[in-house]
Amino acid sequence: MRVIAVPSGQSPRRLDVFVSAQSAGVSRARAQRWIDEGLVTVNGRRAKPAQRVHPGDVVACHVPLREPPAVAPEPIPLEILHEDAALVIVDKPPGLVMHPAPGHWTGTLLNALMHHLGRGESSAAAAGESFERRSGLPADPADAPRRRPGLVHRLDKGTSGVLVIAKTDAAHRELSRQFRTHSIHRVYLALVAGAVKRGGLIDQALPRDPRGGSSQRAGLVRRAVTEFCVAARLGRDATLLEVRPRTGRTHQIRAHLASIGHPVLGDLAYGPVADPALCRPMLHAAVLGFVHPITRQYTEHRAALPADMASALDARREHQPPSARPSA
Repeated sequence: MRVIAVPSGQSPRRLDVFVSAQSAGVSRARAQRWIDEGLVTVNGRRAKPAQRVHPGDVVACHVPLREPPAVAPEPIPLEILHEDAALVIVDKPPGLVMHPAPGHWTGTLLNALMHHLGRGESSAAAAGESFERRSGLPADPADAPRRRPGLVHRLDKGTSGVLVIAKTDAAHRELSRQFRTHSIHRVYLALVAGAVKRGGLIDQALPRDPRGGSSQRAGLVRRAVTEFCVAARLGRDATLLEVRPRTGRTHQIRAHLASIGHPVLGDLAYGPVADPALCRPMLHAAVLGFVHPITRQYTEHRAALPADMASALDARREHQPPSARPSA
């Protein structure tokens, strides 16, 4: 059982929303099921998903904790952009799945991180001491390193670019808070179909799974906002966009760009026509900025375009008429 006291300063909010926000990896739909089954109480009493909780309320989750399945360390090469006692920044290559799931039980980023961080070979404490010595950055002595690396955010299998992974519980909580409040600075590069005339802002709600399905039922559609501008004009058939998501919904950038008639090239889920030369969506997380959970200083990390996306961009530049090519 987990008991949570609603903190002072917390504005009244629905119980299902509160439980979902407090529990990493728990969807609002799952929280609603728990509440309906009587597994979540407020001040010792059964409640309803729509009930508002206020500062001082005590929320108890009577849900048995299940041990997550073991993740085997695997010596998969990783491009490490930065590492210290609290976190590690990686440049994820396209095609790498984030964590084990049906169809991808091995060969994932989490398997690679378990090997890189030595979680399968030594204790978490020993690993934490080693990283602290290497980085010179003191870890919070009250917060032991996580047994399993904390995946604070996600990139789709086909998307490449910058990812931050928490190595301690304190870092995981703080980075998760920054993502939840949308204070993280993120810039993506997207090679899209068609000639985009100008930048703009897409403010369009999305279901939990924008491709459809049961998640589109009432209550699971959430506001999503994406800002974009033209980074390079590539004639009538393609444009390179610089995209800044202001919220973080599933497939947000891909769904939003498709909704305005400019799907990401290579995106079989949202693009109308498959390009045999492209094996994945041409979407890259180029910049990630956040306040470091230990130093409290803003830090920013960048990842260069992967080879396949750079080649796709060069090929479209070469097909431009000379008069349309940007001058050096």
